[in-house]
Amino acid sequence: MDASRKANFSAVSNPNNGIKTHSPLANIKPGSAKKIVIKNLREKPKLPDNYQQETWGKLKGAVEAIHQSHAIQSSLEELYQAVQNMCSHQMASELYDELKVVCERYVSSNIQQFLTESIDSEQFLKQMDHCWQSHCRQMIMIRSIFLFLDRTYVLHNSNISSLWDMGLELFRLHIISNTVVQGRTVDGILVLIERERNGEAIDKQLLKSLLRMLSDLQIYEEAFEHRFLEATDQLYAGEGQRLMQASTVPNYLHHIDRRLSEESERLLHYLDQSTRRPLIACVEKQLIEQHLKALLQKGLDLLLDQDRISDITLMHQLFSRIRDGQKELCLSFASYIKKTGRLFMINHEHDHEKDRDMVQQILDFKERVDNVIEVCFQKNEKFVNAMKESFEHFINQRQNKPAELIAKYVDSKLRAGNKEATEEELERLLDKVMVLFRFIHGKDVFEAFYKKDLAKRLLVGKSASVDAEKSMLSKLKQECGGHFTSKLEGMFKDMELSKDIMLAFKQHMTHVEAPGISELTVNILTMGYWPTYTPMEVNLPEAMVKYQAIFKKFYLGKHSGRKLQWQPTLGHCVLKAHFAAGKKELQVSLLQTLCLLMFNDGDEFSFEEIKEFTKIGSHSEIVQRNAEIGELRRTLQSLACGKARVLLKSPKGKDVDDGDRFRCHDDFKHKLFRIKINQIQMKETQEENTNTTERVFQDRQYQVDAAIVRIMKMRKTLTHNTLIAELFNQLKFPVKPADLKKRIESLIDRDYMERDKEQANQYHYVA
Repeated sequence: MDASRKANFSAVSNPNNGIKTHSPLANIKPGSAKKIVIKNLREKPKLPDNYQQETWGKLKGAVEAIHQSHAIQSSLEELYQAVQNMCSHQMASELYDELKVVCERYVSSNIQQFLTESIDSEQFLKQMDHCWQSHCRQMIMIRSIFLFLDRTYVLHNSNISSLWDMGLELFRLHIISNTVVQGRTVDGILVLIERERNGEAIDKQLLKSLLRMLSDLQIYEEAFEHRFLEATDQLYAGEGQRLMQASTVPNYLHHIDRRLSEESERLLHYLDQSTRRPLIACVEKQLIEQHLKALLQKGLDLLLDQDRISDITLMHQLFSRIRDGQKELCLSFASYIKKTGRLFMINHEHDHEKDRDMVQQILDFKERVDNVIEVCFQKNEKFVNAMKESFEHFINQRQNKPAELIAKYVDSKLRAGNKEATEEELERLLDKVMVLFRFIHGKDVFEAFYKKDLAKRLLVGKSASVDAEKSMLSKLKQECGGHFTSKLEGMFKDMELSKDIMLAFKQHMTHVEAPGISELTVNILTMGYWPTYTPMEVNLPEAMVKYQAIFKKFYLGKHSGRKLQWQPTLGHCVLKAHFAAGKKELQVSLLQTLCLLMFNDGDEFSFEEIKEFTKIGSHSEIVQRNAEIGELRRTLQSLACGKARVLLKSPKGKDVDDGDRFRCHDDFKHKLFRIKINQIQMKETQEENTNTTERVFQDRQYQVDAAIVRIMKMRKTLTHNTLIAELFNQLKFPVKPADLKKRIESLIDRDYMERDKEQANQYHYVA
């Protein structure tokens, strides 16, 4: 305790109930107090006059022994105590300075070994590493002796470096800051890294130690990293240019991936982590960014054509590393879809045979593209949107035709006899078709052809599955709304009602004498729901005419005021035939039936005789070779030129011409008992196709007219451009401005609207 400080204590005595005591406090009265003086310890013993010199001499000898790798004469405990004593007697400052002088003298003496030019680069590096490792070990040992100095004097003086930092400063100042030494060290390190990049095996531990030295000495960035990144930039710039000319895109991509992995390994093994960002950025810039567009132009289309999933995945991973890389890849991906899809459109445009395969090819292409997006692009939304926009773009290159072909494709899959897929597979296929359906603009064209084909499937009994039909109807309704499917749903209702009517008719026939036909089935079709069919008058057998009359009387008796119009082109029959090989049942159309029944009354007939008797096709006999043949020609062709030839034609040939003669094929053989002769109702004629398309265009005109009147009634006055813009927003099918202009002129002529007398491009609504 300091001599100037005193403490006063008060002590209260407690008498021991009259018991005498010899304590000095015994005579103190209760409540009285006495001062107690606490004196300092005795003063520190004085050190000998030469204590500092002798002690420092002993410590200096120990430091020099450490530098020379000799044994230390004194024990470490004794040396540590000596340092503590000197610090306790205010000798710390001199001790620190003396120690620094000894260390500096030794470190500076080591520079000479590195100024000799006779040693090679690798030997130089090993020598430098040995010097550095020795210096670190020496400083650790010196610090352990002078630890008390480091933890007292140094710690309380912020302007003085710790012993370890002092050692680093001395090594940096006297060794590595030397221009020659630093240059040879960094050059040697760069040479080793270059050799490793060229595939040679090197001493990674040596590199790690030397680079850690530069980092510890805080010159890693200025002395090494800048030069290293420059060398890396030059290496990969040249390498990128060379490989882009000599290598394929897949090989180049794998080379980039390998180089990035190698640089990551270097970061893991010997480079400082601060180098990671600039190093990887350098590789990405020179090997990817500089050649981004060239890689896409040279290789993406090929990779996608060949469905090289792993290479496309790698390309996406690499391009995602750089700015705008993913964006450029997405643009090129969209361009590929448009180019490839456009080829489907162009190649099939003038080839009706190829048109049949177009939808399947687009579906297969879509499946490949979807797989690329899912696997390679991880379902990235940008790529998904690009795909949708690209498909919509190329599918509508051929106006209206894709809608027609998609409808026909659905028809081919929903027909009976389509055994290519199970119900589950068919359901998945319909889902895929609905994706294409969303892309098409002319959905009204799809509706028209789908309705026509659905009618045939229902009426001819060729629907593969009622469940599949209703599932497709449900998908269309969900996609386009109830107005789109209302007529289609009406067709199904008609078929259900027809079944109920036929049950009642069969009961009715139990009380009526049958006219010679075993059974008659009639489907009652509501005209507004079904496609428009051209009426045809044919020469029906007497029994069939009587049966029709019985049904007509029965039906009109229950539904007065209605009108029945028979459609012979939609009918089909089952005929019993007797051939030399045995009895057969022929499942044929009504028109085929009329032709076959003639041969009950004769052996051979000419084309003209059959035409005269049946009255088939007399309304459309403008026939040219390779053009659309008439009803009778198609009917006879199916009976005499198909796979199941129940008639024989002379002269032989695939076409039916005027003057051809036909006779019954008595020796007809077939492995089946009931034979389906090619159902000609299922084959679409060019005339039918044209009529369907024309009806769609006519409906569009009505819709355009209604839209124009609706807009003008609401707005009263509009300029031409504003009206056209409004129409584009409202109409759900593609239309050309020239066509809209024609409809506007038509409405002006019909006094629905008028042109402004002063401004020719402005219209007024006429109330």
